[in-house]
Amino acid sequence: MKYITSQEMREIDRRTQEDFGISAVVLMENAGRAAFYAAFDMLSKQEHKRVICICGKGNNGGDGFVCARHLLNNGVDTDIFLLGEPDGLKGNAKINYDILRKMGKVIKILKTRDDSEFLKSELKEAQLLIDAIFGIGLSAEVKEPYRSVIDLMNQSGKPILALDVPSGLDATDGKVLGACIKAEKTVTFALPKTGFIKNDGPLYIGRLITADISIPKTLLK
Repeated sequence: MKYITSQEMREIDRRTQEDFGISAVVLMENAGRAAFYAAFDMLSKQEHKRVICICGKGNNGGDGFVCARHLLNNGVDTDIFLLGEPDGLKGNAKINYDILRKMGKVIKILKTRDDSEFLKSELKEAQLLIDAIFGIGLSAEVKEPYRSVIDLMNQSGKPILALDVPSGLDATDGKVLGACIKAEKTVTFALPKTGFIKNDGPLYIGRLITADISIPKTLLK
């Protein structure tokens, strides 16, 4: 199995778009749909399916928005939380946020540590949590309110599906950056990351699924 660093993944993303003309919005759609399949599989034995999807403002959050849309379209009771102001969304993450809003979905906002306490009671009713907070680019210590949200998710006792990388884990070296999602399953995109087999990585990723998001195979060799 080949493992790559976050820098190598960013270069693969760049070449996919520039050399092959596959747009970033297509990659995000494919990533979010792959996450949906993983989530739906984790819910297969649940009679009532309720999911809480927690999204950051970057591309990982955008993947979460896509995943949530597919869950909603398939009849799954899904609540979506955004960490930060919607004005901070850009690019394809904003596109997918706007799609959910046009579908009539209310997206709840978490801005402060106090807001995260509201989340605590919500988590009790869920059968699955989706972590779409940080992606491969995280390299600094996790701060509030992110840290409190990660802690609440871990303390909830609910299974967590992490998208691409458990939030709080350095994707390259496997170090925990202050706080980290402890996933039951991680669906990573294109290729697994080196941080999954280094340092603390193996303790946090859970069962690993590597999803094809339409990146040309020549870039993955």
